[in-house]
Parts: sequence; C-alpha cells; structure tokens
Amino acid sequence: MGFLKRILRSTGPEGTTNLEQAGSFEQLSDEELQAHLGINRYDSFLLTGAIRPSYDLQIVPRQGFRHDEYRDDASGAVVPVLMASATSPALMDLFLELIDPLGPVVDVVLETSHHAASGHQDLYREHIDIPVLKSALLEFEDLLLNDGCTGIAVVNPQKQQEVQFDEHKMLIAYGQPLQPFERILIDGDVYPDPELRFITEAEHVHSSSERFLDEFESLKSRLGMDTEWG
Repeated sequence: MGFLKRILRSTGPEGTTNLEQAGSFEQLSDEELQAHLGINRYDSFLLTGAIRPSYDLQIVPRQGFRHDEYRDDASGAVVPVLMASATSPALMDLFLELIDPLGPVVDVVLETSHHAASGHQDLYREHIDIPVLKSALLEFEDLLLNDGCTGIAVVNPQKQQEVQFDEHKMLIAYGQPLQPFERILIDGDVYPDPELRFITEAEHVHSSSERFLDEFESLKSRLGMDTEWG
C-alpha cells in the first residue's frame, strides 16, 4: 500500500518524538518543537493529530484533489489514481461515502507501522459486508483519524478498485472509473486542483502512542485479522 515515500516518522510514546533525520526539525528546541506539533489549523484547514508538516512549511496543507497514476514495477501496469486532502471534520464521512461505490461486499487491508524497525505490515480480511465494516470504522474513528501509524484500504478485487485512508490521512482512490469518487469529493466541497501538493511530498512528522497501538490491536481483532498480507 502507498507509493508516497518521503516520510519522517515519530513513533515514540505519547509526548515524545524520534527526529534523527529531521531536516528542518534538527535545530529546534523542545519548546519550538512542541509549539509546532501543537498547531493544527492552517487557514480553514484542520489537521488530525496524526501528522504535521515541516517546521519551515515547505508545503502548507490545504483541501483539494488531483489526479495521478500508480506504476507497478513488477507488472508494468499503470493504474489511475485520485488523491485528496480534506479538513479533519470531513474526513471520516468522506471515507465512508467513498467506499460505497466499491459494492456491498469488500476486502479490507489494515496497514501498521507501529513497529518501525520491521517496516510496514499489511493485514488482510476478505469478504466483509459494508455495513459491518462501517460500524467498525465508526467505533475506531479516533484511531483512524489521529494515529500516524495506522492506515486502512477497502478493496474490490473484481472491480480492481481500492479506496485508501492512509496513515497520512489522505484519501486515495485507485482504478477506473474514478468519476464516482470525484462526485463524492466535490459534493463534500473538495475540489480538483492540478497544482495541489500534499505534505507527504516534503519533510513531515508522524505521531502515535501506546494507546493507539492498543486500539489498533483491538481493531485488528474486531475485523478478524490474524495474518499478514503481501
């Protein structure tokens, strides 16, 4: 899952950070760092607790979507992609609407990077009814919105489509047709912007905690996931 690679990660206990390759964060005092991590609004755009942009604001977060493509190195396949950024209060509702076009029964992938030394792990669950999935997502809304080490994707293998709510709290739709996803975003006041840049495309920092790790394990159990995928 995911193809946006430039990640500066903070995965320590709540209130701590790991900034060994921090770039603009390197020379900050503890007070300056905590002040930056405490900023969650840029104009009308509200961030979740999961991620913060670089201290020097190489990219200022804002709402919108743009088209891109994903190239699979192994097969050479090119998949059209729709990538969106939305203000925090709208994110969960948008994600729940974006998975509707996938159909009534889907597969689910949970992504975790809580144990950063072992890299990302993907956990797979096949054949879950959308109403059952939505109930679980709402139960764990705080985790999904605010943990910078948790991502989720909903997949319809037959349609060859996927909707991802990644650990950066971006909304990403893969596969044709993309028009149903575009309509949902526009109806939610998320508009196309071909010049849009995401904070994942520059230095940034993720945040997590032991509490979120425990909640992730609960969500994994709730979805009946016991095995790694991929």
